[in-house]
Amino acid sequence: MRHVELPDSDRTARLGAARAPRPRLLPDRPRGDGPDAPRRAPAAPREGAGLPAAARGAATGRIPGIPALIPALLGAELLGLAVPAWLVLRADGLSPAPLVASVAVAALLWTGLRALRGRYADRLPGEAPGVLGAAGDWLLFVGALAVLRTLTGDPASPGTAVLAVLPALPTALAAQALRRLPRTGHRGRAVRRVLVVGEAPGVERAVRLLASRADHPYRVVAAVPVGGVALECGVPVPGRLAPEPADDDVSTVLGGAFAQDADLALVVPGPQLSEERLSRLSWGLHDGGLPLSVLPGLSGIAAARIRPVAAAGLTLLHIAPPLRRGPQPVVKAVVDRLGAVLGLLALAPLLVLIGVAVRLGSAGPVLHRQIRQGQHNRPFTLWKFRTMVPDAESRKQRLTAANEADGPMFKMRRDPRVTVIGRLLRRTSLDELPQLVNVLRGDMSLVGPRPPLPDEVSRYDERELRRLAVKPGLTGLWQVSGRSDLSWQETVSLDLWYVDNWSVATDMGLMARTLRAVADGRGAY
Repeated sequence: MRHVELPDSDRTARLGAARAPRPRLLPDRPRGDGPDAPRRAPAAPREGAGLPAAARGAATGRIPGIPALIPALLGAELLGLAVPAWLVLRADGLSPAPLVASVAVAALLWTGLRALRGRYADRLPGEAPGVLGAAGDWLLFVGALAVLRTLTGDPASPGTAVLAVLPALPTALAAQALRRLPRTGHRGRAVRRVLVVGEAPGVERAVRLLASRADHPYRVVAAVPVGGVALECGVPVPGRLAPEPADDDVSTVLGGAFAQDADLALVVPGPQLSEERLSRLSWGLHDGGLPLSVLPGLSGIAAARIRPVAAAGLTLLHIAPPLRRGPQPVVKAVVDRLGAVLGLLALAPLLVLIGVAVRLGSAGPVLHRQIRQGQHNRPFTLWKFRTMVPDAESRKQRLTAANEADGPMFKMRRDPRVTVIGRLLRRTSLDELPQLVNVLRGDMSLVGPRPPLPDEVSRYDERELRRLAVKPGLTGLWQVSGRSDLSWQETVSLDLWYVDNWSVATDMGLMARTLRAVADGRGAY
């Protein structure tokens, strides 16, 4: 008699001979020769929806999972070099024919070199090359141009040629940063249909964490737990593995992947998934055409900081320390000061208009000063346009019961203290522009965690205090990921990710994404 697992249930009717519940039966599921023979992986998968996405891509000759973002980044890099080069060389007096030829050759050479070095290849999120990769590409590009200039007798001076192609470097850094960052959605990116395999607690944790964020392409479609413990996460359970290694481990996982159209097995190691059992499982899954990922006991670490090393038959994961000293912090400081100066100069007319609007909109000063805690918990005076009534601080105590934020922060969607002009400024984040002065003074950075109030910091635990390891920022991951719509723990997780994984390329990508977040206005109140 066959033992059927109900589709909407996490329990099976009876344990099999190997003390593992048999996978649920499907009409198109391949079976063994006898009624109690273990299930086999499909030998000739049917076409269409039943075939895992990875196998469908291989069968059609299409590389699966290429994000739609890559063609856009390629176009942006072409324009990021061609337009500035055209303007610089035209201003230098180059005639039209050589001008067109020079720009075309430079643009094609740049993108061709980047393509040859794998910069546009399909990668999982967080695997794009870092700032050194882009800098190396640019230096090779300049060297190749120097050789071409010597061979062709290009009339442009060396200084003008370097100035013409210089914008290609920041464009490449921004493009790479956009591919590395956690994202607020995965539209336009290939979705990986994940089958989680492991002991019940590990499966529950993996499913919960993957479901809690939308900045990745992984969607859990089913789970194959080890043992008979019921899952509470609500995902389908097409089969179970025995507590001890069994002959049907591989066929159960492959059968579950086939039934749920999963294209990736995510294995959570544990006491019942020993090294030998995991090795045998990986052999069978790879032979069956199902990609495999293993969830380590690490989280919040960018892939670029992890370097696998083999030693004595062991796989070691070397984790690079966060950037605290070296050239990148120096570059960040220079970019902060330069960006603040240029921002204040370029936005001076807008700052004056906002100041006049604030002054005419309600009684009180134009600017609001507030003590915030900066890097290493050092206090500083933060500047912003006043968006509330003058006695807002004294009214806050009476509104404590209406606080809509969890954790130490205070937030209200309809805060009665906010003025009419203030509500508009908050939605567009224009009230934050005076903080460019704080950036210029060195109290803040252009990019970093949100600067907290002293009262908030007094209630921080050890984990939350780590947010103060870097300078607070005018924008950051919290700004582009929902701002006040985020829970306190989501805000802390994003800030800690930035604290440990920031880079100059990451900052440039975040500044580019800030423009979209400000235009969207989501979570700003």
